[in-house]
Amino acid sequence: MSSALGAEGGAMQRWVGLMLWLLPLAWVPAVTADLYASEVKLVTQIGPRLQLSHADLRNSSAVFWEGGVSGGYQALLLDEDRGWLLVGGKDHIYLLRSDSLDLPTRTIYWPASPDHVEHCRQAGKSLEMECANFVRVLQPFNKTHVYVCGTGAYDPQCSYLHLGDSSQDPVFLLSPTVESGRGRCPFSPSEPFTARLTDGELYSGTSVDFMGANAAIFRTAVQANSQDYIRTEAYDDHWLNEPEFVGSFSIPDTTHSPRRRQETNVGDGKRSLINRWTTFQKARLVCSIPGPSGMDTVFDELQDIFLLETKDPQNPTLYGVFTTSSAPVRRTTPSTGRRGTSQTRW
Repeated sequence: MSSALGAEGGAMQRWVGLMLWLLPLAWVPAVTADLYASEVKLVTQIGPRLQLSHADLRNSSAVFWEGGVSGGYQALLLDEDRGWLLVGGKDHIYLLRSDSLDLPTRTIYWPASPDHVEHCRQAGKSLEMECANFVRVLQPFNKTHVYVCGTGAYDPQCSYLHLGDSSQDPVFLLSPTVESGRGRCPFSPSEPFTARLTDGELYSGTSVDFMGANAAIFRTAVQANSQDYIRTEAYDDHWLNEPEFVGSFSIPDTTHSPRRRQETNVGDGKRSLINRWTTFQKARLVCSIPGPSGMDTVFDELQDIFLLETKDPQNPTLYGVFTTSSAPVRRTTPSTGRRGTSQTRW
């Protein structure tokens, strides 16, 4: 399956992914002297192209953007070639110049409907923190449009953002046509999820109900005449066992959706295959300290992931940031109060 994101989309994702990758690296705690030494040795062997300390990040030049409504900034989309940055927020989509964040910000107001807000409030959700349209999907659709989705006050909605092909004066117009975002965007603004648009189809890992109990991996045709989709089995622990989705990547002939909890069993295929995956593979990601002393230090909770492209597009390098629930490194360090953390390349 070839990626339809194009050169611009690839650059966008690499930039955002790099930022997410560097920050956890800067905060890695020294759980024990042996653990720290092992991690330093591993990093030295890998030979990173760039190393930044926590002090470097704190002292580096930065521009603080103050043009948005507080809260909900979870979706970013960068176009380095045309020099703009899209930011998804609470009831708003923002367009900024990536090289000058202090310039005036263009804004689109995209709230949830009053009926959905009221229903959300009556269900016991917070008006301030949950009953709004938190924009969580910003995916390149083609050279002129971006596919956008928001939580819609616990009734997800999706639409298309027209930017045009000009870098000097983007159109920045949201389509009045709104479609259901179920299976494409989570109901909750705080739920971990992932989405990737490629070849006109959106691959997403998200829950599809108000309570967040029915999680699935979906493939949905975007801008199609019908609402055709396929999904993983519902309420089947052999497929997904309380998943917390972290990220997804488009790789030729396959799509990877890493999750924080990884299981090894697969379904037996005896159920109906209507709107269901016919193939589904999973792998347990093992990250531990090398050597006999690291047998009990298994880092089993995936926090973040970054894909580094190689000369062979079918065999990229993946980097993951893990924490652990195992006893030897579960304790926190006095200086940081954080749990043990590790980075793994595979």
